[in-house]
Amino acid sequence: MVQRAWRTLTWLLILILALVGLNWLAVATQGGQWTPRLALDLEGGTQVVLAAQLPEGQADPSSEQMQQAVSIIRQRIDASGVSEAEITTQGGRNIVVSVPGEMDQLTRDRIENSAKLEFRAVLVADQAANTQAIPADQLPEELSTTPTAEPTDASDLNWVTEQMYVDFLQFNCADLAPAADIDPTQPLITCDDTGTEKYVLGPVEVTGERIADATSGLTTTSTGATTNQWAVNIEFDAQGTQEFAAVTERLVGLTENQNRFAVTLDNQVIVAPTTNAAITDGKPQISGNFNEESAKALADQLKFGALPFNFVAQSTSTISATLGSSQLVNGLIAGLIGLAAVVVYSLFQYRTLGLVTVASLVIAAALTYIVVTYLSNQEGYRLSLAGVAGLIVAIGITADSFIVYFERIKDELRDGKGLVSAVEGGWTRAIRTILASDAVNFLVAIVLLFVAVGNVRGFALTLGITTIIDIIVVTLFTHPLMRLLARTSFFADGHPASGLDPRSLGAVYRGRGTFRTPEQKKRGASREATKRQTLAERKAEAAKKGGVDDLVSAGTPAAEQTSTTSKGEKA
Repeated sequence: MVQRAWRTLTWLLILILALVGLNWLAVATQGGQWTPRLALDLEGGTQVVLAAQLPEGQADPSSEQMQQAVSIIRQRIDASGVSEAEITTQGGRNIVVSVPGEMDQLTRDRIENSAKLEFRAVLVADQAANTQAIPADQLPEELSTTPTAEPTDASDLNWVTEQMYVDFLQFNCADLAPAADIDPTQPLITCDDTGTEKYVLGPVEVTGERIADATSGLTTTSTGATTNQWAVNIEFDAQGTQEFAAVTERLVGLTENQNRFAVTLDNQVIVAPTTNAAITDGKPQISGNFNEESAKALADQLKFGALPFNFVAQSTSTISATLGSSQLVNGLIAGLIGLAAVVVYSLFQYRTLGLVTVASLVIAAALTYIVVTYLSNQEGYRLSLAGVAGLIVAIGITADSFIVYFERIKDELRDGKGLVSAVEGGWTRAIRTILASDAVNFLVAIVLLFVAVGNVRGFALTLGITTIIDIIVVTLFTHPLMRLLARTSFFADGHPASGLDPRSLGAVYRGRGTFRTPEQKKRGASREATKRQTLAERKAEAAKKGGVDDLVSAGTPAAEQTSTTSKGEKA
């Protein structure tokens, strides 16, 4: 038992060191910090007002469209790892986005981009540097704007009219205008997102609406080896699978640039790969100039859908904390008061054993701090006042587990067991209760995390974290520590200050390391008192019960009963 206890404590130490090492790595290499980042209500942040861009003459968007846009933007921000953001509507066509701290460009792009994804066949491609300014006197008086023949499919070069070809030759990627409403049934002149290549693309054949899912990850070779190239994996729905299969089956038989298809995001080419085979399973992969962040950003934008209309940033401003640091201090003071109350109660109720509670609370607090800091560095978690409330509630949850365990140990001692056996028996009975209680708390946290929004999710996250840590601490620290303490003379001999004195619990020593329960003690004392009664006392007690004939039942010897009876007959 002793070796097992030390082994368990060693595993706890390894776990703590591993978490500290991960935080150190984040601080040393990823710009992390040793303190949790604070949320909007405690630190302040950046506020962006987005204005909906609608075609001229169109009425303001409906409330349903605005709520749809709010939902999509919230999903994008949450997916980027930014926590505790606030997103609300303002007026009839504005959305206000407030994020903690300084908003980086990647987050801003997630918010503003409409992610209008389209698949178009490549008709003509050239380097962006090959821009030819053709003098007007060298051009025909009138250039045709209609195809010389009706195009048969989206890869037909008849889409490229004389006017379009001249525009393509003179097109400068530096002059590429922002995304606008372009007829998807017509060809398009555009450039890639790096500005190094320009294209004439055919009409849209597959739209982003047909995408069922999109994820990012490292590409793999045909042998299953992982490369260092990031890609976006797309999965189409049933209709999209059929449409994309038809496109790739046609392109695979073409040559040069015409066997390529361009993936455009807001009418700008993000990749234009060559079709090497027909993709009939509806699971293409987009690779190109991606890194981990850009691949994940694109996958998230595609996965969460396109906004109902385009938005542009109307204003950007820095906002102060809505609650301020004083509220955080007040919350921490409330937590310290609660912690002090638990410590005082534990020492009063359990005496020296209460120090085990204090030590366990310290370990739980250290683990919680390290985990919250790690999530702040790696997942963008922000600690809000609601999250602080979740940490304060955890004090009661953790203390409750110790109380259950200690009371089970006391029950075992009252049953006459020695302390070592009481610790093991009490643990077997207590762990079931602790797991049942923590399971309910964890279930509540999971429901709140997925159903609620805003600060309530921060409360749910800290509640879930501390519930898991409670199980870890009571299993890897409290129980093995009690195993070790049970073999010390101070606790094993039942010192009055230990909190586990069997006599104060109502148990009496019977010898050989076992104790007699209060009920056994009462029955033994009753028998001894009966033996010591005088004859007169027995007669008086028998008379109260119904006569002299009851003396036998009161403990009178049979010889005395006969003598008394014969005297009665003579009288």
